[in-house]
Amino acid sequence: MARTKKAAKHRVHTSLTTKLLIVILLAALGCKVYTLREQVSAAEAEKDRIAALVEGKRQENDALAADIDEGCTPEKMQEIARRELGWVLPGEYVFEVGN
Repeated sequence: MARTKKAAKHRVHTSLTTKLLIVILLAALGCKVYTLREQVSAAEAEKDRIAALVEGKRQENDALAADIDEGCTPEKMQEIARRELGWVLPGEYVFEVGN
């Protein structure tokens, strides 16, 4: 009879330890899942940001390809000279607004 009480107590203690261990493991797993969810959200935001950059560069490339296909026209040369070199036609006035 003494042996049965001792065995029963031992099983209850082991069962409580096992339950506690399972709860701790589940809590750790929950924390890991939460951390992974945050990482996935950050990665998706980064993916969207990079996709927007890629689309902008694609549009820029398309515009450059259209310029190349159009060739070198006098209007295009004049536009580049005005923008890059500050070229003005005779009789034109240029006003620069300072800060």
